[in-house]
Order: sequence, then structure tokens, then C-alpha cells
Amino acid sequence: MTQWILQEFEDTHKLAEALDRLGIAYTWHKVVPFVGELIPAPIVTDPGSVIMFGSYTLWRNAKANGYQPGVFKLRPFVQEKAWHPYLLNGADALFLTLRDIPTQLTDDGREWFLRPVDDSKEEPGNVKSAGEIIRMAERVLTLDEDEIPGGSLRHDTLLMLTKPVRIMREWRLWAVNGRIVTYSLYKDGSRVVHRHEIDEDALAFGQRMVDINPGYSPAYVIDLCRTEEGLKLLETNCLNAAGFYAADLMKLAAAIDSFARD
Repeated sequence: MTQWILQEFEDTHKLAEALDRLGIAYTWHKVVPFVGELIPAPIVTDPGSVIMFGSYTLWRNAKANGYQPGVFKLRPFVQEKAWHPYLLNGADALFLTLRDIPTQLTDDGREWFLRPVDDSKEEPGNVKSAGEIIRMAERVLTLDEDEIPGGSLRHDTLLMLTKPVRIMREWRLWAVNGRIVTYSLYKDGSRVVHRHEIDEDALAFGQRMVDINPGYSPAYVIDLCRTEEGLKLLETNCLNAAGFYAADLMKLAAAIDSFARD
């Protein structure tokens, strides 16, 4: 039997409702920020059959205790060669550490979409001018590295910078054991919407992205978008810590539980 460990969030309460309907047991815990320690400490009967949902720092707890599958920690998606032809502006991206930005990024008024390469949420993906990015970097670089709290931008954080592109629709898809099991629309033009729907070609594109990179991870979230140039891969995210939007949580929970048992 799989042991589910949940951190209390609005989203995880929605997941708990699905688990209740499926008859799957779980326990609630608080998480010490950045460290990942659980309060109360769970009583784990089989470390080889544990799944955790909550903040990204749970991966530290899963690793320290040898929980499997625990948390599905990902390699940076931009380093996956199979996906390079499909990335949003992947061919034109700049990769700079925060330390290099003041000397290697030109303050020319250009706008950039930036996000950390690692799936760590140190800085959410967003659009900033070159000047704003340089000033952000300079603020961090005034701090000694031992003064910077865990989970924050650091001197050696690697950032990806790309040209902003007009995006018409954005979807999140959940891949478990090589199969897209559920999905959600989360942006329609400039409007944030959460609806359990997806264009047929976007669903097929998402499954193709999973198929062409089978060794990436047993379970993860993949965000796709429709642009004027067609469908593109936006990013991947840790399934254990990504928002659910309007996903079918019954299907998602059942797929993860089945995978963890096997």
C-alpha cells in the first residue's frame, strides 16, 4: 500500500478529496521552510512506497529518508536535447549565472523572459527589461552568499533569458509512467482561467513530447502553449509541487498510486 504524505495547502486539500473518494489513506504535515523537515514526523512503514505532495523542499526530506518514489525531482528541461526543437525560443536563449549578468547583459532597454534553469522556483518565470534584470542581479550580489536564505536567487543561479513571444493559450499536462493522464487550460490570451479542457492537437503534442524523451522522469508536469508559430513546450515542473488548476485529480491520484505500488 502506498503511503501518501501531504503538506497543508489549498491544492493538497483538493487532492485529499480525490484520495478520500479513491479510498487511499494519507497524513497531514507542516513543513519547515527550506529544510523540508516534517511536523509531525511521519511514521513510515515502507520507505519504498511513499509519495509526497506540497512544497518543493519536500525533495530534501524524501532524499534524506530514502523515500521512493517520494518526490520526482527533475533535470533542467532546457538541457534535454530531444526537446530543443520544440522549446519556446529555445534556440535563441541566453544562459547566464546571476553573477555574470551585470557584465554580460547589455542595458539596452530590451525585454527578456527569464526563469531559473533549475526547477527550484527561486524566481517565477516573468518578463523584465534588461535594466531591471541587471538591478535585480546587483541587489543579490551585494549580499554575502551565506546571508542568502535557501530557496532564493544566489550568485551562481543559472538563468535562461529568451525573447518574449505572444502566447495565445497555455495548458498544463500531467505525465505519469509515459502517459498523459490529465490536463488543464490555465491561460487563454491574457486571461487566467482554470478549465478542464485542451485542444486535441495540444494533447497529441504533449503526448509526443513525453514519447520522444522517455527517460526524463517517471512523472512530471509539462506546460505547453500555442503561439503564432504553433505549439511549443514552455517548461516542465515537479509534479509533487505544481499547482493543479482544473486537472482531474481522481485520474491523477489513481495513476500515481498505481505507479508507486508497482
